[in-house]
Formats: sequence, C-alpha cells, structure tokens
Amino acid sequence: MKASAASLTALLAIALLAVLPADLLARSSDRNQPMDIDADDFDHSLNESQPTVFIGNVVIKQGTLDIRSVRAEVTVRNGEPTRAVLTGSPATLKQEMDDGSPFNARANRIDYDLTVDTVTLTGDVSVRQDGNTMNGPRLVYNMRTGRVQASSNASDNGRVKLRIMPKNGNAAPGKPEGN
Repeated sequence: MKASAASLTALLAIALLAVLPADLLARSSDRNQPMDIDADDFDHSLNESQPTVFIGNVVIKQGTLDIRSVRAEVTVRNGEPTRAVLTGSPATLKQEMDDGSPFNARANRIDYDLTVDTVTLTGDVSVRQDGNTMNGPRLVYNMRTGRVQASSNASDNGRVKLRIMPKNGNAAPGKPEGN
C-alpha cells in the first residue's frame, strides 16, 4: 500500500516535532544564568565588523546548556549577537529541557543566525531527545515558525533517517529499518 504525499508529509512533520524540542536552544531558566566560555585561544576586536573567535577546545556553558566545539565565531552588531558559528569534529550541544529530558545534538557545523532566527546544522547531523533520533547531512530549524527542514546530500548518498519512539515508552528493541 502506497502512502499519499499528504499523509507522508504529515507523518514527517509529526516525526520532526517528536524529535526536536519546541524551543531548540534554551531551557527557559538557562537564559537567566551566566554564560561561561573556555577556549585555548581568544581573538577579539573592539571593531564590531570583526567576529570574536574562540579556538581550541571551546566549551560554552549556561545553566544546563553545554556546547563544545573546536572553533566558535560570534558576530555582534550594535551590541547584540547576530550570529554564532560552531565548528568541530563534531560540535556538540547538550541541554536539559524544561521537562527534565536530555536534548543532544551534534554536527560538523552549527550556525545560529539570529538575524533570521534559524539554526542550521550541517555535516553528520544527529539530534536525540526522549529516545527519538534524527540523522542526516543537513537540518535547518526556524526558531520563529518552529519549522524543521532536513535534507539529504545527493553527492554522497546521504539520507535523512528518523526513529520515533512510542509515547508509552514500551518500545521493543530493534534496528532502524534499512540498516
């Protein structure tokens, strides 16, 4: 039996909502906590046209948020951060969500563009929450609309893969289909 395009689209939307938290970037109480940044090197210019760069074993912590990368570039305009680009092998993001569940993401590049309220994860992307997983080459999350777009990369036969756990928590162990 073939699924209609509409039912497949609805299933994908539900799957992505199950995998990703409604607010990808912050536990609400984390926003009010101080942010600590550690790195091997730091390069900052008083001229806002240059990004601030942290290099080597970058660790950013704010409340339950824990970000690790090889390099982080933060761009500021008019005293406000407008973009943060984290790169690593991989760059990782871990956080406890408001309900206490862990949220984990990793990618070779994580690009927070606050001017358009998007987060783009590229290169070996993995997102996990509540046993649900999403893996693929690229994921874009629009923080304004809540829309998630995951795409494959035809050049390396990358595919988007989802695993959705039942809400009752009694899933039988097994491998994702196609593996």
